[in-house]
Amino acid sequence: HGQNLVTEDVTVVEGDVATISCRVKNSDDSVIQLLNPNRQTIYFRDFRPLKDSRFQLVNFSNSELRVSLTNVSISDEGRYFCQLYTDPPQEIYTTITVLVPPRNLVIDIEKETAVEGEEIELNCTAMASRPATTIRWFKGNKELKGKSEVERWSDMYTVTSQLLLKVGREDDGVPVICLVDHPAVKDLQTQRYLEVMYKPQVRVSQNYPLQGLTREGEPLELTCTAFGKPQPTDMRWLRVDDEMPQHVVVSGSNLLISNLNKTDNGTYRCEASNAVGKSHADYMLFVYDTTATTEPAVHGFTQLPNSAEELDYGDLSDSRAGEDGAIRSVDHAVVGGVVAVVVFAMLCLLIILGRYFARHKGTYFTHEAKGADDAADADTAIINAEGGQNNSEEKKEYFI
Repeated sequence: HGQNLVTEDVTVVEGDVATISCRVKNSDDSVIQLLNPNRQTIYFRDFRPLKDSRFQLVNFSNSELRVSLTNVSISDEGRYFCQLYTDPPQEIYTTITVLVPPRNLVIDIEKETAVEGEEIELNCTAMASRPATTIRWFKGNKELKGKSEVERWSDMYTVTSQLLLKVGREDDGVPVICLVDHPAVKDLQTQRYLEVMYKPQVRVSQNYPLQGLTREGEPLELTCTAFGKPQPTDMRWLRVDDEMPQHVVVSGSNLLISNLNKTDNGTYRCEASNAVGKSHADYMLFVYDTTATTEPAVHGFTQLPNSAEELDYGDLSDSRAGEDGAIRSVDHAVVGGVVAVVVFAMLCLLIILGRYFARHKGTYFTHEAKGADDAADADTAIINAEGGQNNSEEKKEYFI
């Protein structure tokens, strides 16, 4: 007489509580019962024949039988049947699906300590989950792409994701995160911090004079600083393409010239090395007269990379105050000089061409016109001219 059974499928995480509901529309007080996947009666009306105490009655009425199942395990997964004793009897089923979150999440790294420029391998493993997990990689806030493999053991899945990562000095101390996407768990992740060794980064700073020119008779003090991993253990000063002046005092990372003179001009280099490699920074010294007020661009700090790879790390020393302005002014002077030379060369070329055309200006006659000046008419001029008819008679052809 229009009675109708209604139920819904249930998805539950292992260990949680599942609730099964058998409802009747247009009930006429017919008996409702609930059966397990083995078709054993769990509840007949409000009575529980099954001895499993994890099943508990939540609600019973003429229109609903609602039962809870605590501490759900994978063995509880399957179809549960709602029956209604009518004529004929009615039956529908609900399916319980059990989700299992990963048991362990582990990152294995190929090398605990890597050297800049190397490619290292990291593996993240999510064990014994259901369904299979999705693994995502992050380096800091940047997501990276890995390669995953899935293995099935009975009803469980183990997923391993491999990440190949080329490391640089900027990656030292950065966390690599393995994050799991799974319907049974939220925000499950683990991380490892990268440890990267790299060659020194060298800088030279001028302690005195703090600003202005390095003039003859005044002192100069430079300090060399180097950072690397491991920390540089060997640091030395040298003069490029020349010997170090005897009056120069080197004390550890400091270089001191107490009385500058013109012979001190040159490039002074600070070299630092560690277990990974060696780097350097240069200081170009130009000693001015005591009356000098302007500064050429050759004076200041430079640091050239020992290799093309070092360009990526901005391993250049800062120039002292005012050097940028001096470089820009010298660039303008060079451009002006080149333009002046080009203009001067063009003027010289125009003068030479003018003199050449002036000397060769006039009237020119060809040899064909000889003897034609005094001719009365054109025919006579042709006859009298060299190469005319008279000359043509001197050449005859004979055919035999």
